[in-house]
Order: sequence, then C-alpha cells, then structure tokens
Amino acid sequence: MKILLIEDEPELRKSIKQYLHQEGFLVELATDFIKASEKASDYDYDCVLVDITLPKGNGLDIIRQLKKNHSKAGIIIISARNSSGDKITGLDLGADDYLSKPFDLAELNSRVKAVIRRRNFDGNTSIVVNEITIIPEQRMVKVNNEPISLTAKEYDLLLFFITNKNRVVSKNAIAEHLWGDDSDQIDSHDFIYVHLRNLRKKLADKGCRDYVQTIYGIGYNFKVNG
Repeated sequence: MKILLIEDEPELRKSIKQYLHQEGFLVELATDFIKASEKASDYDYDCVLVDITLPKGNGLDIIRQLKKNHSKAGIIIISARNSSGDKITGLDLGADDYLSKPFDLAELNSRVKAVIRRRNFDGNTSIVVNEITIIPEQRMVKVNNEPISLTAKEYDLLLFFITNKNRVVSKNAIAEHLWGDDSDQIDSHDFIYVHLRNLRKKLADKGCRDYVQTIYGIGYNFKVNG
C-alpha cells in the first residue's frame, strides 16, 4: 500500500513516515504545495495525508485536484487548523477523514487502514479471491486455508494485483507502487519478473491456480473471471 504524505513540518513528517513504514506502508513525501500537486497528478496512491496549511498553496486545493482527476486514493486531512469551517470544507470536497494535530500516530495508522479498507476492500478485514485469502492488518496470506510465507515485495505485489484484478497493469505502474520515488532510478524492469516468478512458485506450491496473464509489451493482468 502506497501513501503520499503532504506535510511541511520536518519532525512530524519524519515521525509519520517512520511509523507507517514500520506498519508496512510505502510512504512518499511532499513538503510544499507544488511538489504535492505534481505527485498527486503523476502517481497513484492508496491514501493521501494532506496538511491544509502548506508553503506555496493550500491543501484543500490538492483535494480538489485529486477529485477532479477521479483519484481512487483515500484522503485524510491532518491539520493544526481545527476550525469547523476547514473540516466541513475538506469533507465536502471529498476527504474521507479529518485528524487534528497533535494526534497519536497509532490513531493515524488505524484511520489510514480503515480508509483503505473502505476504498479498496468494501470495509472487509480480509480479502478472499477464490483460494487466496489476504488479511491486510496482519500482512498474512493463505492459500487453500494454509499460510504462505512471502517477502514484503511479494506480498505487496500480490495485494496490488488483487486490488487491480481483471485489469491490465503496466510494468511502470507496478514499479511505482512497489518502489515509489526510487522507481525513477531503475533502468530495467527485470526485478519485477524476479519477484513475480518467486510469487507464482510459492502460490503454485500451495495448490493455487496461476491467475497472472502476461500482456506482452505492456504488463500483466491478474484475471480471475472466465
């Protein structure tokens, strides 16, 4: 799961990133309105954490931009400005939640997970696709009700496929989801094939069907229908 954190306070930004990283999230950062606007336009995220008061602009305009672009990301406003007007405006624009500073990082984590569950998994705590069961809260995967041991990247790749099942996803989209900002530094997509090969083998060893179709020259389709 990939998160965009839009926050200009260095210490808070560092604390949030470290905490969410420990929870298994890939966190990208934007420290001002211009950088946040660029990232919100160019990349896809599972959740966006938006501070209202930003250098060079206003976080509410980021929410407007996300909604105009029909982003699927969940949106949580994190702001010291605790006026009811800001909260109402943000929620009316389409934000999913609002958390006033200072806040407990454990509470932020819980709200992020809740928003992602509602957005991607209809609020369910487990995801079941035929013989595959994923429990995101525990980063656990079962095949035919037997636990399977995956690396962090293999888990993220499987969850990304299932979240986008029956849709063609490009290798660039996979790279951005798994590596975030670092994907721009990678010249080859061979690493995707390595992780995918290992994932497929582990699933097959537990009796799972191979749902991944290679779309040559484009990417992959995790096809579970037909």
